Amino acid sequence: MAVKRKSPSMPAKHTEEVNKKAIYWIGGVILLFVIIVSTLLIANG
Repeated sequence: MAVKRKSPSMPAKHTEEVNKKAIYWIGGVILLFVIIVSTLLIANG
């Protein structure tokens, strides 16, 4: 359980950066998913 605790020296901005990275990752995954689905639809259609 001690691993979950973050050191007090870690700034609050770090969490915001992680959130931004998560948003970019989610957006990228959705974009890839849309491209793959549309490509399959075009190939099948």
